[in-house]
Amino acid sequence: MLVLLRVPAGAAEDGAPGAPERPDLTQVDKSAYHLFNPTPRQFLREFSTDRPDKTESPYTVDAGHFQFEMDLVNYVHDREQAGGLSTDIQAWAVAPINIKVGLLNRADLQLIVESYQHLEVKEGPARQTRQGFGDVIGRFKLNLWGDDGGRTAMGVMPYVKLPTNQDRLGNNGVEGGLILPFACSLPGGFDLGAMTQLDVKRDLDQEGYHPESVNSITVGHDLIGALAGYAEFWSSVSTQRHSPWEGSVDVGLTYGLTQNVQIDAGINIGVTRSADDWNPFLGFSWRF
Repeated sequence: MLVLLRVPAGAAEDGAPGAPERPDLTQVDKSAYHLFNPTPRQFLREFSTDRPDKTESPYTVDAGHFQFEMDLVNYVHDREQAGGLSTDIQAWAVAPINIKVGLLNRADLQLIVESYQHLEVKEGPARQTRQGFGDVIGRFKLNLWGDDGGRTAMGVMPYVKLPTNQDRLGNNGVEGGLILPFACSLPGGFDLGAMTQLDVKRDLDQEGYHPESVNSITVGHDLIGALAGYAEFWSSVSTQRHSPWEGSVDVGLTYGLTQNVQIDAGINIGVTRSADDWNPFLGFSWRF
């Protein structure tokens, strides 16, 4: 995500007054810091998260520090019409979390845990309910440039998904891919983020695999104090036969409670038939 947390000037660590001015990190050599030699707190970069928009951030967690990013609650609703039959899908995700740890100054490791999911599918008079633990995703992010300053930043993030789900909540296939996030500061205080993602996905019949591509662009701006907003367009295209492309328009807000704590809320709205109709969420992020 490109929207950065900007606590108003004079707000200290954990929100207390009288914080010293943030140093110019482009002039600080942080190469000696790693997981077991953490970056000093005065040299931490601005708080940046991969949520709440779908566009990932090129910025990493500082070496030796941890970051939790999670949905407090996430709801999905979708209705499909085919052959005169209506299918209603409702899904709840409770406390899915992305646990990050800074390995080096420009590299972090991430573990996404889909802690609890509840899925309800209604096809005509028939109703199915599934619930339980979801999949686990491991990711490694390397910042190529711009982690500690500059108008632009670029990262590379390979990932792998492990099928740990219960009650047929996933496709039971190992999947993976490569994410390329980019961020740029624009005139007028706007921030732009863009992402290209190449995935290897399991076929619907589970007989093989096929490539998919995901692209997104997001624009964010500070609104009032530590409140910021964003608007995003996201799309996914599959090479599997008869698979239509998915697109959504996403909007949301973030609010920085301190330099290390952020809350967010938003909604993703499907603009193609194959996309989920709407997806509101409420989230929380914490760095320590």
